[in-house]
Amino acid sequence: MGKVYVFDHPLIQHKLTYIREKSTGTKEFRELVDEVASLMAFEITRDLPLEEVEIETPVVKAKSKVLSGKKIGIIPILRAGLGMVDGILKLIPAAKVGHVGLYRDPETLQPVEYYVKLPSDVEERDFIVVDPMLATGGSAVEAINSLKKRGAKNIKFMCLIAAPEGVEVVKQEHPDVDIFIAALDEKLNDHGYIVPGLGDAGDRLFGTK
Repeated sequence: MGKVYVFDHPLIQHKLTYIREKSTGTKEFRELVDEVASLMAFEITRDLPLEEVEIETPVVKAKSKVLSGKKIGIIPILRAGLGMVDGILKLIPAAKVGHVGLYRDPETLQPVEYYVKLPSDVEERDFIVVDPMLATGGSAVEAINSLKKRGAKNIKFMCLIAAPEGVEVVKQEHPDVDIFIAALDEKLNDHGYIVPGLGDAGDRLFGTK
């Protein structure tokens, strides 16, 4: 069963407070999301495999560790997920970035895939699907479906804030996927918004209404 990790790091919690604050403008909001994504990437990569190499320091030859070359793919769910990509790439610059675009069918209200572009070596990569919000869970589930049906084997999901309802949906539909969250919020309201939440992440990132 996939695990749920909620990050309680003081820097993440501090920055998240200003992300939530409605008076935070687009520029600062974007910068804060970028910073929190970097901090979360530090935690989400804790179990990356290492290998030992021999190097020469200014003093002596020594054995030291480097990443063993495990391939990483970052998959933002369009469009709000884009706001988290650069923050992760700062720590893992060799990662490749794919994209999953979804829209909500006006009649069924279910997410429908409209765009998917992934690295060519899907089966060899560990994927991190990113979206600032995990609300109903519909988009996250569909994005993970999109990766799995193209051969992805190892997938993690990372978001800033989540509603308990969305977490449960992802756990039920994709029990093999670990979920990484900066904050687990109280609930969804009648309109499907996370409470207390942060409003519409896409609008706040890109200055749209």
